Amino acid sequence: MPSYIKIHKKRKNLSGSISITGSKSISNRLLILKAIYKDDIHIENISNCEDTKVLEKSLYSTSNILNIHHAGTAMRFLTSYLSIQEGKEFVLTGSNRMKERPISILVDALKKLGSEIIYLEKIGYPPIKIIGKNIIGGKIDINARISSQYISSLMLIASKFKIGLQISLKEDITSIPYIKMTFDLLTIAGIKISWKKKIIHIYPGKKIGKKYFSIESDWSSASYYYSMASIVKTSNLTLSDYKNKSLQGDREITSIYEKYFGISTIFEKNKIILNKKLNFTLPRVIHLDLNKTPDLAQTIVVTCSFLGIKCYLKGLETLKIKETDRLKALKNELLKLGVIIKITSSCLEIIDFFPKKMDSSTIKIKTYQDHRMAMAFSSFGLFYSLKIEEPKVVEKSYPNFWMDLKYLGFSIDYYEE
Repeated sequence: MPSYIKIHKKRKNLSGSISITGSKSISNRLLILKAIYKDDIHIENISNCEDTKVLEKSLYSTSNILNIHHAGTAMRFLTSYLSIQEGKEFVLTGSNRMKERPISILVDALKKLGSEIIYLEKIGYPPIKIIGKNIIGGKIDINARISSQYISSLMLIASKFKIGLQISLKEDITSIPYIKMTFDLLTIAGIKISWKKKIIHIYPGKKIGKKYFSIESDWSSASYYYSMASIVKTSNLTLSDYKNKSLQGDREITSIYEKYFGISTIFEKNKIILNKKLNFTLPRVIHLDLNKTPDLAQTIVVTCSFLGIKCYLKGLETLKIKETDRLKALKNELLKLGVIIKITSSCLEIIDFFPKKMDSSTIKIKTYQDHRMAMAFSSFGLFYSLKIEEPKVVEKSYPNFWMDLKYLGFSIDYYEE
């Protein structure tokens, strides 16, 4: 694996056509449903990212020791799925960082329903031993503020419970669009489900009939091109395959970048065209609540940093338990570029800029094994020869990212240290 890449683009425009594979979030949910309902679920345009491949491999592995490495979604979804594999035992583990990411809220909920799960090292964290049971179901309360994936994980398996499941959501709900995505997919699959205020009820069901899913492309992956389009002088970039009516919450990127950065999105069949508005006046400061779309935070912060826009972003509680503590990572790396950031447990604020001459021989962006750090910071490569560590980390969600940037005219050189 190359230690780092040097990225730069000479022509300051953005044009071409790029095809991005299916949404990771939708793909991972449908893989769980397919594992449960077998041939009744047919999937097309599944994501080619590492997280999805790891989940799919684990679902059909003959081993009882499953290592999901950095794949957080796989950890949460498999914890629930394996708990209903009656009579089977599994050890679910991951990378060192995964062993620092809490899972107790999900485990506690499953135990209340009758699951048998044992912590093998630190209480509340992976690795865990799971002994599959025939879970009857019932009612549970769950803290909805920490991670929506705990809730989605339970929703995906609940139709197999004898009496179904009623989930009462406590505290403010984080990342509502991801829960709604799960709700919508279950509905489309033919599983009876209701959601009234803060109570979700999934009813039991053994048969659903054959369902066909063609997964639209990943909006989170598209967000990096919105950032680039806002930085270059002209943009006429086409991305596919995208739908105007999307299950993905990160479709909100279209509204955010049109309002604050002057990037319009034109929908044509299954494609979108990113155009930069002429004579658009950038704001001096922006305020956003990203509680529903936290995965867009790094992209937006990097865009603001490049354009010299101060910003205040809140609703970022979940970023501290991702692949890395993303708030600290952004603060550390943007300081190298002359951007001063203030962070709390749930907020990030760009408070000042100081002149910083970009010197590619000394500045190197650390990614902290976080795919979104690598891709978000690539926008700086439009105007500077920037070094980015651990380039292969993008395989977690967007394996073709560097190849697609080369197609757009970026020069990308790989180096070993």
